[in-house]
Amino acid sequence: MQSAASSRPFVGVVLVIGSCLSLPFGAAVAAQLFPVLGPWGATSLRIVIAALLLLVIVRPRPRRWSRPQWVAAVLFGVSLAVMNGFFYAAIDRIPLGPAVAIEFLGPLVLAAVLTRRLTDALWVGVALAGMALLGIDGLIGAEPLDPLGVLFILIAAGFWIMYIRMSARVGALIPGADGLAIGLLVASVLLLPVGVPASITVAAAPDLLLLAAITAVLSSVIPYAFELAALRRLPQRVFGVLLSLEPAFATLAGWLMLGQDATALRMLAVALVIAASVGTTLGIRHERGPFTAPVPLPD
Repeated sequence: MQSAASSRPFVGVVLVIGSCLSLPFGAAVAAQLFPVLGPWGATSLRIVIAALLLLVIVRPRPRRWSRPQWVAAVLFGVSLAVMNGFFYAAIDRIPLGPAVAIEFLGPLVLAAVLTRRLTDALWVGVALAGMALLGIDGLIGAEPLDPLGVLFILIAAGFWIMYIRMSARVGALIPGADGLAIGLLVASVLLLPVGVPASITVAAAPDLLLLAAITAVLSSVIPYAFELAALRRLPQRVFGVLLSLEPAFATLAGWLMLGQDATALRMLAVALVIAASVGTTLGIRHERGPFTAPVPLPD
């Protein structure tokens, strides 16, 4: 019978896969809000709804938090606000699949920095090759990628690194989902200037509110809760490479829900990042000794 300790990596992998499945389909739903609310308005509304849902469900009690706990939660909220805002601004200009693949450069860089084993480095290289193919496809394909959209997604990639680091920090310092609830609240406040006009628009269109609620659950509540739990079970380097599954699911979501084409070169790139994820997952089993916890940040 498998022990609780040995099952922790497997549970972490399942949680990451669940997050990778949920996020792109939430983004595909959110894209339907862009013509009315704009990408930043949709971001704000989604984060506000997610924050309200978690505050009601979790009922966090931060009064007794220490200074390091507050700093971690606030920085976590900053990463959520900026990462999501620029991600939505990017997918308003470029297809969902390539956008997520380019954004994955953030976790890929983090995985490369934290990697200590040769096999992990090789899988990072495979994922990087996939990203390179996506870049080539964006330049020479029938629909070249919008340069401003690429810039936006690169900014989101940088804050994705911050999100992973701070999510691990919050998971280590704050029990349960209290840190996630407060982090989303902080992000909501930061996005308030673009959120007020969106809220006024939605007040007169209940159908938009339903889409925003679905987006909040699929793109915030489910994936962030799953990733927070996963980072309590997986090293950040493994977590970063496993996220390479997300471009594959994003390509699928873009094709099914938004009618976005998937070229042969793009599909090959997606296959490479899937291979990197599978290879990294299988490599977990060969690690010796107790499973490595996420690397804490200095106070």
